[in-house]
Amino acid sequence: MNVKDASLPIEARVRHLLDKMTVEEKIGQLIQLYGWEMYEKAQGKIVLTDAFKKRMLQGGIGSLYGTLRADPWTGVTLETGLSPRDGAHAVNEIQRFAVEQTRLGIPILIGEECSHGHMAIGATVFPVPLAIGSAWNRELFEQMCRAVAIETRAQGGAVTYSPVLDVVRDPRWGRTEECFSEDSYLVSELGAAAVRGMQGKDLSSPDSIGVTLKHYAAYGASEGGRNAATVHIGARELHEVDLPPFEKAIAEGAFSVMTAYNEIDGVPCTSSRYLLNHVLREQWGFQGFVITDCGAIDMLYSGHNVAPTGEAASALALSAGVDMEMSGSMFSRYLMEALNKRLVSQEELDEAIRRVLDAKFRLGLFDNPYVDPERAAIVIGAKEHADIAKQVALESTILLKNTNSILPLNKNSKQKIAVIGPNADRPYNQLGDYTSPQPRAHVATVLDGIRHKLEDRDAEVIYAPGCRVKEDSREGFEVAIEAAKEADLSILVLGSSSARDFGEGTIDLRTGASIVTDSAESEMDCGEGVDRTSLRLSGVQLELAQEIGKLGKPIIIVYINGRPIVEPWIEEHADAILEAWYPGQEGGHAIADLLFGDANPSGKLSITIPMHEGQMPISYHLRRPSKRRYVEMDLKPRYAFGYGLSYTTYDYANLQVRASQGAGVELVHVQVEVTNTGQRAGQEVVQLYIRDRYSTFTRPELELKGFEKVFVEPGETRLVQFALTKEHLALLNERLERVVEPGEFIISVGPSSDQLLSQSIHIEGGDC
Repeated sequence: MNVKDASLPIEARVRHLLDKMTVEEKIGQLIQLYGWEMYEKAQGKIVLTDAFKKRMLQGGIGSLYGTLRADPWTGVTLETGLSPRDGAHAVNEIQRFAVEQTRLGIPILIGEECSHGHMAIGATVFPVPLAIGSAWNRELFEQMCRAVAIETRAQGGAVTYSPVLDVVRDPRWGRTEECFSEDSYLVSELGAAAVRGMQGKDLSSPDSIGVTLKHYAAYGASEGGRNAATVHIGARELHEVDLPPFEKAIAEGAFSVMTAYNEIDGVPCTSSRYLLNHVLREQWGFQGFVITDCGAIDMLYSGHNVAPTGEAASALALSAGVDMEMSGSMFSRYLMEALNKRLVSQEELDEAIRRVLDAKFRLGLFDNPYVDPERAAIVIGAKEHADIAKQVALESTILLKNTNSILPLNKNSKQKIAVIGPNADRPYNQLGDYTSPQPRAHVATVLDGIRHKLEDRDAEVIYAPGCRVKEDSREGFEVAIEAAKEADLSILVLGSSSARDFGEGTIDLRTGASIVTDSAESEMDCGEGVDRTSLRLSGVQLELAQEIGKLGKPIIIVYINGRPIVEPWIEEHADAILEAWYPGQEGGHAIADLLFGDANPSGKLSITIPMHEGQMPISYHLRRPSKRRYVEMDLKPRYAFGYGLSYTTYDYANLQVRASQGAGVELVHVQVEVTNTGQRAGQEVVQLYIRDRYSTFTRPELELKGFEKVFVEPGETRLVQFALTKEHLALLNERLERVVEPGEFIISVGPSSDQLLSQSIHIEGGDC
C-alpha cells in the first residue's frame, strides 16, 4: 500500500503505518520537541542540526513546537530569526528530511503559537483575546482567525495552540489578557468562531490550520488568581461554566485539545481519565488528539507528586488519554521503560499513535508537506491583515467615561496636546504577551497615531513619558508637568506591560528617547506567570496623573493593559477614559481615530471592573443568594459587564417575547427595536440575558444567552431578533444532564448587564 495515495481511506493508511512501525518509531510520534533548536541559520542558509538528523534516524519526532517562534524565551531575535521566506525554507528542509531520509517518511507536525497572531517575525500582531472579547463581533474575529491561519500555514505551521477558552474568575491572574471573558457563553461563541476561522472547511487547505483548545480545564479558576494553582470548584460549576466553551468548539470540529497544568479536586488535568476520556471522548465524541502543556507530565512526578517515578508519570498521562507530550522530556526518557514494566499497554500506545497519524493525514501533510516560500513572503504581514488588526482594535476599545462629551477631540482646532505616560510610545508595551520581535516601524504607538492624525493640521503635539510602568523614579515628572502646563489638554497613556526583554532597552524619562543597555529592568507586570495582588497601577503612574491633575486642565486617560485597572482617583478626576487593552500593531492608529472622532467607540466590557479590589472575585453572574454586602460597600461594580459608551445614543423599545412549538421543539422568539437617537452612526452590541425565576438548583441571577452587534445610522431603528432554544434555557440536573424545568423565565435585553428591558414568559420545559 502507498500511504501517500490520497484516494485511500485515512483509517487504512494509518493502520498500514502502524503495522510497520517499531516501538521506538511509535514513541517518537508522541514526542514534540523545540523546533527552533533543530536548525541553524548561517550565511543566509538554513542548515539542519546533526542532533535533529540523528534523532530522526533513530526513531523520529512526531512534532516540533515553535519552529518559527521568536522571542526572548527562545533566544531568537530579529537578527538571528527567520524572515517569512526563510521560515518557509526552514520548514521545507525539516519536512524534506523527514519525508525523504527516514524509513517510513512520516512528515512532522509543526505547531505554532497564534494567540493573537502568528508568533513569528513579520507576522501581523492583532489585539489580545481580552480585546477581542470586548469587540463582541463573531464575524470580525472569524476574519481575523482566517488571516492568522493564512499567515501561519504559508510558512508551514499546521496547528496552533489557541484559542484560549479559559473563563476568567480573578483578573489578578497575569493570563487574563489571553482570555476572552468572564462569561462562559461569550467564550463559547468566540471559541467556535476561532475554529471556523482557522480550520475553514478543509484542514488540508493551504489557508487552514488545526486549532488546539486550551487549557482543558478550569485553568481560569485558579486559587487567588495564581497561575496553575489549585482549582476549587464543584462538578456542577465545572460543567456549567468551564466545560461548555470546549464542548461547543469540539462540536464545530476542533482539531486538538491541550491539558491544563492545574488539578481539580485533587486530580491533575493531565492525568484525569474523567476529563480526557469520559467527558471529552465518550460524552462529546471528540475524535482528535490530546497534547500536554509544556512540562505538564513532569509536574505529575515533581509538582503534583501523584506519580513516584518518571515511568509512572508517563504511564499515568498516556493511560488517561494524553497522545502527545509538548517538550517530550518524559515520554522520550521514560515511556519505553513504562511499556517494559507494563505500566502502560501496547494497545494504549497504539491508540495514541493512531490519533496522531490521523491528524497528520487530515492536515494533508502526507500529500503535500511543503510550502511555497514566495507565497509566504507575500501573504505574511499583508496590508489586508493589518486592516483587520486595526478594525479589531477600533471595535474592541471601550469608552468608559466621557464627561461633557469632551471626546471626540477636534483635529482641526489650533491647540497644543500633551501626550504623556509610559505606554504612549513603547511599542512592546502595546502588544501583549506571546509576541515576536518587531521592527519599530511595524508598530504604531498611541503617540505615532496622534502625530500622524495631526501632521497636516494646526495642532501641536508635545510628548513626555513622565515615568516607567513599574519603577518608582520620578525623574521625568518635571518635564511631563511642564508639557502639561504648556498644553491645552493632556492625553495620559497609562497601564501595564506584558513585554518580555526584547533588547529594546529603557527610556530616557526627560527626552523620551530609547536607551539600549545591558541591564535594563523589565517593565513586565502582566502576562503568563506574572500574577499580582492588586489591580492598581504599578510604579508611580497614579502620582504622575495626580500631579498633572493639579493643573486643572482636561485629562484624557488611555489605558493600555492586560487586566482591569482599579484607580478611584482617576475614575473621579479624568474627563474621559478609553480602555484599549493591548491593541496590537495598529492600536495607535485606531486609538487616534477614536480620540478625534474618525471612528465611533463600540467596545463593551467582557469582564467586570470592580469598584474596589476587596470585591474580588466579582462577576455579573453571581449566584443567588450571593448579593450579601460588605461592611464598607455593596457588590456594585465600577463598570458592569457589557458596559461601554458611544459618541451617539441608543434607545431600546418594544421588547417582545413569545414561545412557539414546532417539530417537538419549544423556541422562545425575542425581538427589540434599537434606535440611534444621536447625531453619529455607530455600532451597538445588543445583549440578551435570561433569569430562571425558580429552579431546583441555584442559578445565576443573570446569564448572557445572546448578542448581536448592529450598525445603526442616526435616526434609524433596527429590529434585532433572537431565538432561544432549550440549550439556552437548560440547567443541569442531579445527574449533570441538561434539562429545562417548567416555570417562569425572565428575558432581558439591553446595552449592558445593568441596563435592561425585561419580560417574563412561561416555559413548558423538558429534556434537551
